[in-house]
Amino acid sequence: MSITPPLGSYSHLLPPSWKTVIPTWLAEDTPSLDFGGFVVGEGAEEATLWGKSEGVLAGIPFVDEIFSPLGCSVKWHLAEGDAVLPTASMPKIKVATVTGPARCLLLGERVALNTLARCSGIAWKSRKVLLLARKAGYKGIIAGTRKTTPGFRLVEKYGMLVGGVDAHRYDLSSMVMLKDNHIWSKGSITQAVHAAKSVAGFALRVHVECQSLAEAREAIAAGADIIMLDNFSPADLRVAAGELKQDWFKAGGKDLDQSGVAKRCLIEVSGGLTEENIAESLCDDVDIYSTSAIHQGVSTVDFSLKIQPKAK
Repeated sequence: MSITPPLGSYSHLLPPSWKTVIPTWLAEDTPSLDFGGFVVGEGAEEATLWGKSEGVLAGIPFVDEIFSPLGCSVKWHLAEGDAVLPTASMPKIKVATVTGPARCLLLGERVALNTLARCSGIAWKSRKVLLLARKAGYKGIIAGTRKTTPGFRLVEKYGMLVGGVDAHRYDLSSMVMLKDNHIWSKGSITQAVHAAKSVAGFALRVHVECQSLAEAREAIAAGADIIMLDNFSPADLRVAAGELKQDWFKAGGKDLDQSGVAKRCLIEVSGGLTEENIAESLCDDVDIYSTSAIHQGVSTVDFSLKIQPKAK
């Protein structure tokens, strides 16, 4: 089973400002004297980037930009989103060739490998979870969350997209998500939704975390665009999602301003979804399943960069 091919280049998603972080990564790894660089000098060398464990290649723009200011060039033998699948007969896959001065290859080596390993690991986990959902017959959205590593969110969200899942909201400005702390602070779901709607305008959706069917109905009546059923058991989830859909159908499938509970909004489920339990957790009445399991605590993909020995 495969996923739908991208309709454009993932690299074109990156904002103009993203490259400014690369010098800080390089500076972190070489803050002062480059003793190893003194040893190897700046003779022209060629290195092979090997993939040594299963994964999905993700992070090509980041690797290119790490090596570019160091005077090195990268020729890729796999495309973004391609599977990296070593076998017993071929235990490592030639992913790319990097050329440049020896010292500069080594200055970029660890920064590039760390970034690529993390991004590819997230893409691999994302794809595995997505394919399991599709195999189980679920046609809705599988999404990540905002539980990303500070300073590394762009790379991690990018990895989710390459893996084929929805990256969810990027930051606090991307969507108004009202969680328990917002609701407790404001006084009620209704008050919190009305306050959010008063400033968010038509362009931002209002999303409300709900702990019960009653809370979900209140959020919908208040004007929420998305309700999240948080930490429901699979059995309780099926009942709640089914009843919310029935509320809408009973009203003739129309958004009725005064009835509230008849308003159709997206249903999201979050909490506890993993690769191991996804098949038993899915429900067709749910529009979106979001999970941090595709980007938190995810194994990295094993890559190495080896300079080719010169013939003696």
